Amino acid sequence: MADVTLSATPKGNGFQATVTYSNGVSISSAEAFPTKAEAISAAAMKVLDMPDRLEEFDASDAKG
Repeated sequence: MADVTLSATPKGNGFQATVTYSNGVSISSAEAFPTKAEAISAAAMKVLDMPDRLEEFDASDAKG
């Protein structure tokens, strides 16, 4: 089963968005967001902008 975690960590005067996939790949934003909610929303948008990552999980699940 594939998992995607969205998180926000302190960075400068705000929070950095991070998307972490269960296969160990993580992607963090270069910019900081004023609130945790905005950072997590940005992480969610990043997931939606890269559907190929989710399709890879589907393909690996179908094979295994």
